[in-house]
Amino acid sequence: MEKINNVTEFIFWGLSQSPEVEGVCLVVFSFFYTVILLGNLLIMLTVCLGNLFKSPMYFFLNYLSFVDICYSSVTAPKMIADLLKKKKTISYVGCMLQLFGGHFLGCTEIFILTVMAYDRYVAICKPLHYMTIMDWGRCNKMLLGTWVGGFLHSLIQVALVVQLPFCGPNEIDHYFCDVHPLLKLACTDTYFVGVVVTANSGTIALGSFVILLISYTIILVSLRKQSAEGRRKALSTCGSHIAVVIIFFVPCTFMYMRPDTTFSEDKVVTVFYTIVTPMLNPLIYTLRNAEVKNAMKKLWGRNVFLEVKGT
Repeated sequence: MEKINNVTEFIFWGLSQSPEVEGVCLVVFSFFYTVILLGNLLIMLTVCLGNLFKSPMYFFLNYLSFVDICYSSVTAPKMIADLLKKKKTISYVGCMLQLFGGHFLGCTEIFILTVMAYDRYVAICKPLHYMTIMDWGRCNKMLLGTWVGGFLHSLIQVALVVQLPFCGPNEIDHYFCDVHPLLKLACTDTYFVGVVVTANSGTIALGSFVILLISYTIILVSLRKQSAEGRRKALSTCGSHIAVVIIFFVPCTFMYMRPDTTFSEDKVVTVFYTIVTPMLNPLIYTLRNAEVKNAMKKLWGRNVFLEVKGT
């Protein structure tokens, strides 16, 4: 069957059809995106300038913050700008790029969170061998693996969608380009593509979620052998990781571990892992982590001292 593509642009329905609701969303999500940028940049500056880079945990945290900024920037600026428009459009090429960027960075974040869980497992369960297991060569290889894995996953998703014919309609009941809404618009049978998408995205989301839950369960069980101070520090660190994992993976699994169907709740659910999680990451990792807070205090104290000394 020859591919017929009469669609040169797609029209988003957006988060709501109500101007009043859109006005509220504009204020709320503009604030959220500002917090994402400032919060994650603050973590990156703290890790780099606060001499925390020598620790594998903060090495990966730094890249998690970088991915959060990039991941949210794939959808948030366009969504915020569209809230000011009556007609929300995106070109076909722009839609494919947004699809690629969202899945590339989203999958990379999943793999980074998995690597961070492995780092905590080694630090708590095998402390005497930590520096040997988590040496810099291995850390760099694992980081490279997260990027390569995210790229390959996204390449498969886009390849599946690009080969589909779109001959109208071109209206997407969403605020950004994602696989399931696009499959609904294709003028051909998409059952097989839907199965492959579920096998690809769903397996990564659910599989990583299960691995993370098992690893943190093992960590929590092993804490019984630790001292009271050791348990407190480990629980503080792992608690923040577990909170991020639940907020990110539960909506993700709901979206992709299912057949080729869409629900009216999908737009609200996707907000959690595209905007809310990148916003909460800096708050969770700073407010629940004494080492990061101390590094921030030292940096701010040093900067204030230099400013006072220079006046």
